[in-house]
Amino acid sequence: MSIHSSAPVISINHLDHSFGEGQLRKQVLFDICLEIFAGEIVIMTGPSGSGKTTILTMVGGLRSPQSGSLKLLGQELCNASSEKLVQARRNNGYIFQAHNLHRSLTALENVRMGLEVQGKLSWAEMQTRAVEMLTHVGLGDHVHKYPENLSGGMKQRVAIARALVSHPAVVLADEPTAALDSKSGRDVVNLMQKLAKEQGCTILMVTHDNRILDVADRIVHMEDGRLQTNTVLTAA
Repeated sequence: MSIHSSAPVISINHLDHSFGEGQLRKQVLFDICLEIFAGEIVIMTGPSGSGKTTILTMVGGLRSPQSGSLKLLGQELCNASSEKLVQARRNNGYIFQAHNLHRSLTALENVRMGLEVQGKLSWAEMQTRAVEMLTHVGLGDHVHKYPENLSGGMKQRVAIARALVSHPAVVLADEPTAALDSKSGRDVVNLMQKLAKEQGCTILMVTHDNRILDVADRIVHMEDGRLQTNTVLTAA
C-alpha cells in the first residue's frame, strides 16, 4: 500500500521505551517509526524479547509510551492520562494467544462482554449482536456452551467474535495461532482477515507462525528493540 490519502490509524514516531528504574533501567524500544493505515493487516515478526508485545500493549492503551509519539486515531498516547488510555482501549479489539475466555461464562456471555464495556446498547441489542457474531464465525450452534466444552479452534473463534463484535477501529492480536494446529490456525487467520475486511478495521498481529504470513499486507520485523524491516507484500 504505497499511496494513502487519509491519515494513518496508528502513527508511531521515534518511540523509545525502558523498563525499570535507576541502575536496573533497561531500554527495550529504540527509535521506532511506523505508520499503519485503515484496512491494513500488518504482521510483526521477530524473536522473543525483541519488543513486539511491548509495542502491541502501547497501541492498545494498556501501557503508556514514555518518549516519542504514538498516535491512535489521531490521539497522542505518549504520557497520556488514564482517561485517554481507557478511551484508546475502547477503540481496540484484542485477540490473545490463550484466548482469555472466562470459564464461568458461555460463549454468548463472553462475546457479549465485548459490548458491555462500551455501555451503548440495551441488553437485548447486545444479546442479538453477540448471537449474530457467533453465527458469523461458525458457532451459531454453540452459543450456550462453556469454554471447557469447546475445542481450541472454537475458543479462538469465540475470542475473535468478542474482539470484533463492537466493530473496533483496530484489532490487536498477540500470537493468535500459537496454541492451534495448522488447520485451526489457518481457519482462524482467514476468519480474522475476512471479518476485518468486511468491517474495514486495521489489524496489527504479532506472530512467530510463518504459515500465516501470507494474510498480511505488510510484514514488519523487530530485532533487539529496533524495527529492522518494513516489507509490503505484493498481491498474488
